[in-house]
Amino acid sequence: MTILIVGATGTLGRQVARHAIEEGYEVRCLVRSAKKGAFLKEWGAQLVPGDLCYPHTLEAALDGVTAVIDVATSRPTDSLSIKQVDWDGKVALIQAAVAAKVERFIFFSILNNQDYPEVPLMEIKRCTELFLAESGLNYTVLQLAGFMQGLIGQYGIPILEAQPVWVTGESSPIAYMDTIDIAKFAIKALKAEETQNKTFPVVGTRAWSAQEIINLCQRLSGKTARITRMPLNLLRSIRNMIRFFQWGWNVSDRLAFTEVLASGKPLDAPMDETYKAFGIDKSEITTLESYLQEYFNRITKKLKELDYQQNKGKKKKEKRTPFKQSS
Repeated sequence: MTILIVGATGTLGRQVARHAIEEGYEVRCLVRSAKKGAFLKEWGAQLVPGDLCYPHTLEAALDGVTAVIDVATSRPTDSLSIKQVDWDGKVALIQAAVAAKVERFIFFSILNNQDYPEVPLMEIKRCTELFLAESGLNYTVLQLAGFMQGLIGQYGIPILEAQPVWVTGESSPIAYMDTIDIAKFAIKALKAEETQNKTFPVVGTRAWSAQEIINLCQRLSGKTARITRMPLNLLRSIRNMIRFFQWGWNVSDRLAFTEVLASGKPLDAPMDETYKAFGIDKSEITTLESYLQEYFNRITKKLKELDYQQNKGKKKKEKRTPFKQSS
């Protein structure tokens, strides 16, 4: 089976690519930059040039492909808008997959997107799910809540470096999942008949609020967090202001997602049916406690090694003396 992975250079995409390669699949990765995707080639993937926003590049990339795993999404630093990448680009990809007679299509979406029609990314995800379901493709939609990897930059590093930890509004509890575990579900979906033409939540073992994560990081690191609260109304004002400028549209659409994170509504869902359909046991899933514990253990070990090397280097230095040595 030949798989085309779209978005393979991202945090989740690279784990999907790695797991697919380890499982023995022939993997192609659609990349805009061969340089950025060089590590994928080293792993054993074939790089094919292409861009969702240029539909004419998709036909060659899909030639001979059995399945597509779409992990791509727009980034805050992109010059293109969410609509251009996550709607126009995805519609083009789905249409190209239909034309290429692709047998399976795995799409990553966001949990509870139907509850936030005023948030551009959530509404686009909902519409893309509908478009995919009506395309005639044999599909599986995986609805995610959040990545554990993102918590390192948001909480772990700031707490270790005594930097401010930003918290907005009434924090929504989120069932974060390790991207390595999410990748397992994507690859399992390729052969699990029970997953065909269905939508599944793929979330962590429990939902965590921002304060709970901060408390956990403080306990594991032995450091005290500097919490700074950003009023939600202030963010709304900033979003409305920059919306007047074309350069601010993408940032404004991203800020709109704050409404989801600060609504107080949990991003969580029961996973019993998902585990059963994919043939995965809950005990295999990484918990947030164990993920963060491993991270802080690695940091502590690294700091000890650096301290040891510094002390060792000092001992090797010759002691200085005010007296000249006799020849």
